[in-house]
Amino acid sequence: MYIKNGICYADDPDIGITITDAKPLDWGVVLVTFSTGEKRLFDTTEIDGEVFKPLADPEIFRKPVIAHGTITWDNGNIDIAPETVYAKSYHYDCGGTDNV
Repeated sequence: MYIKNGICYADDPDIGITITDAKPLDWGVVLVTFSTGEKRLFDTTEIDGEVFKPLADPEIFRKPVIAHGTITWDNGNIDIAPETVYAKSYHYDCGGTDNV
């Protein structure tokens, strides 16, 4: 399910999904906002590969940058496609508030 332009859709978001915001939380989890308006939790500790190991460093993890709709870290040395972030993330129910 996702929301786009105030309309709730039951199917998966279209391929053109982008990331509009990323808020680092604790334990390697990021609260990600997508161009659909949907917010999801993405656990960076669940992704494999040498390139992602620097995310274990809190100094790097706590400084995500959104570049062209993609979440990046470490001056662009680490990036993850928005479609991958969406597919590997979890539904976030903010309980009617965006206060996290």
